[in-house]
Amino acid sequence: MKLRGKKIAIFAENLYEELEIWVPYYRLIEEGAEVKIIGSGTSAEYKGKYGYPVKVDLSIEEARPEDFDAVIVPGGFAPDYMRRAPKMAAFIKKAHEQGKVTAAICHGVWMLISAGILKGKTATAFFAIKDDVVNAGARFVDEPVARDGLIITSRKPADLPAFCGQIIEALQAELHSLEGEESEEAEQ
Repeated sequence: MKLRGKKIAIFAENLYEELEIWVPYYRLIEEGAEVKIIGSGTSAEYKGKYGYPVKVDLSIEEARPEDFDAVIVPGGFAPDYMRRAPKMAAFIKKAHEQGKVTAAICHGVWMLISAGILKGKTATAFFAIKDDVVNAGARFVDEPVARDGLIITSRKPADLPAFCGQIIEALQAELHSLEGEESEEAEQ
């Protein structure tokens, strides 16, 4: 299992895009990560665009970026609700500042914009929010996945294989660098 020991936060709110939560959720668990669903605090359960519920493990009030290795933001209409909870954007900003993987797909990229972490970065998103990405100071690319350091973005559910692959790769690289540091310390 490639991600044993890694802890991932996935944000949730009403009208989330079902595939954009559940595919990363199960894919990362499959790789050995511990995945927690974090809600805005308005409910203990949220319904997706098609009515599928997701139960929250933690509210944003309880969650701390330092307890996670990555944060993932799904799309759908949920990011519009998430943006109304300033602590969610603050969580992303702090996670990014701490050198954590920050990933968003579709309209989830709005949260990276609200967190103020896209200026000078390359990113992609659902085509309808291209102007928002550009106005946030990012270089927009129309590709299945864009990775700029530890910021990973994708456009739509069809891009989930590339999106999840980049998240796994980024977290594995972090694991390998930590293992290398431990080996160097052991040799000294």
